Amino acid sequence: MKTLSTKKLAEIVKTRREAKGLTKEELGNLTGINRIMIGRIEREDFTPSIVQLEALSAVLGFDLTEMFVEKRRTNSFVALRSETLSDSEKEGVEKLFTMMLSLRQQINLRRSYDNESNPA
Repeated sequence: MKTLSTKKLAEIVKTRREAKGLTKEELGNLTGINRIMIGRIEREDFTPSIVQLEALSAVLGFDLTEMFVEKRRTNSFVALRSETLSDSEKEGVEKLFTMMLSLRQQINLRRSYDNESNPA
């Protein structure tokens, strides 16, 4: 599956804007995107809409499809395979499991208390 690369977009928008000698405000006026949002796009802090992407593409002259990259599949099982984790990661996973178990116990205790307080 392909996904928008905000990193690639940020680099292209900034380099093309500067190459054309445009300020963020000027680019904003040409695209209809607020200059603050232009800055956020360049910092990878904002994902523009399709309409905004098309406007940027038209003004800055880049192929919109090049901003999409193949999304790498992650293996969620890796977090549970202790041999692939650093010591600090193992400690974090242990803390997470401990917190999850504690929360589960609290939920069960609350249910038990609620059942005793409100018999059917």
